[in-house]
Amino acid sequence: MRAGRRPGGHGFGAPEAPSAPRPDTAWGRISGTVLAYIALTKPRVIELLLVATIPAMLFADRGNVDIVLILSTLFGGWMGAASANSLNCVVDADIDKVMKRTALRPLARQTVPTRNALVFGMLLGIASFAWLWWRANLLAGLLVVATIAFYVLVYTMVLKRRTWQNVVWGGAAGCMPVMVGWAAVTGSLSWEPIVLFLVIFFWTPPHTWALAMRYKEDYKAAGVPMLPVIATEQHVTKQIVLYTWATVIATLVIVPAAGVIYAAVALLAGAWFLIVAHQLFNSVRGGASVKPLKLFLQSNNYLAVVCLGLAIDSVLALPTIGSYF
Repeated sequence: MRAGRRPGGHGFGAPEAPSAPRPDTAWGRISGTVLAYIALTKPRVIELLLVATIPAMLFADRGNVDIVLILSTLFGGWMGAASANSLNCVVDADIDKVMKRTALRPLARQTVPTRNALVFGMLLGIASFAWLWWRANLLAGLLVVATIAFYVLVYTMVLKRRTWQNVVWGGAAGCMPVMVGWAAVTGSLSWEPIVLFLVIFFWTPPHTWALAMRYKEDYKAAGVPMLPVIATEQHVTKQIVLYTWATVIATLVIVPAAGVIYAAVALLAGAWFLIVAHQLFNSVRGGASVKPLKLFLQSNNYLAVVCLGLAIDSVLALPTIGSYF
């Protein structure tokens, strides 16, 4: 990780807000305002959208690459994720001020008025739905609306501050890009996007809990009952191992519908991910000093590698494993 950077929520290790230019000039004030609104969307967190949506679309249209549809879907999905993240910042402004990891967010620093952030987030959501309905289909647009509503109303407003299972069930919102991508291509859903959904669903807890282990005191001060706050490190790391196994198994369920490239990547990357998870658990159980951020970063790399393997496999469209039987 680069010096001076803090890990993001479900993102890939980045500052919570861009560095603002000098505010003592007109250009500096304008640029600072623009950057503050961009920061509301948590742009680095949206990388998960890019990592997950493209392979799902290529998998749905195996052997074909519709660049226009992919770019259109990514843009619509980006607006949807930006909407959800902006509205999340509105709801979480009070605890963001308390946590060091999120203290640089625009509403925590009051660089954007709360009302403006609320309107900004809602407009992005409306634009996302309209764009995807126009450029893809109604199902893709409705799935984005459902994702925004679930993330803000269910995860942020209900689960996050009330139960340690917040990221388990709330993480479902982060799984939706694969559903949106598949729907944009096919206009329907089937077992494949559901399994891809489950891959990210099971991946989210170990990814997030590893980060929460590092920032446990932050969550405790904010009154957020993340698992590392209320449970022992041994219990947390045991859960991380179990969910890591579930993640890897879910990736292997896709193998019959994919080719040898994906199968090899899923097996090797899965073994790599499991080794790191078990190392963390064994270190905690043995009383050794642990670095949970290693697993956090590893989880990012793992998901990226698996998605890349699926994308390459889908583009090349070699015979599927299932076709040999």
